[in-house]
Amino acid sequence: MRPLTDQEMKTVLDKLANYMSDLKSLIAPLEDGDRYVFRLNHSRVYYVKLSIANIATCVSRDALLSLGTCLGKMTKTGKFRLHITALPIIASGARHKIWVKENGAQPFLYGSNVVKAHVGRWSEDCPEHQGCVVYSMADVPLGFGVTARSTTEARRLDPTGIVCFRQADCGEYLRDEDTLFAG
Repeated sequence: MRPLTDQEMKTVLDKLANYMSDLKSLIAPLEDGDRYVFRLNHSRVYYVKLSIANIATCVSRDALLSLGTCLGKMTKTGKFRLHITALPIIASGARHKIWVKENGAQPFLYGSNVVKAHVGRWSEDCPEHQGCVVYSMADVPLGFGVTARSTTEARRLDPTGIVCFRQADCGEYLRDEDTLFAG
């Protein structure tokens, strides 16, 4: 497990900035003097307290399977892909949100995109191709995606028009359980 390089940190923070409004809260010191850091192990990026990361240094890289919250994976080309395991962190500081009705939650959790007929409400002034978090009407985060249209354009769409392209949803825990945490 090692700290991210400057280029890797820039890539990760750029991806998170697409979904979150305040990145300073991710790396700000906590009240007890500790802070959260990003660590890389087997091409996976983890978000973990510094004190726990320091304790984990006594475990060899091959023996260490996971530590903290897995945010995503660095690809071989240097890009960063967010995993569904990052949803609690992204949802806590989400800039743009879409709430889906009960009849739209199940298709979303099965891997479908969000269509206008399933949208209960959404954040105002959401631009096109911007990261957003998808919630149920009970304010439970279900996943995240990228808006297909801006809010004003989406209002004029027909009911079967796609409003949000799915990136990840909670159904991945079941569909991809073999590969989600595998190295």
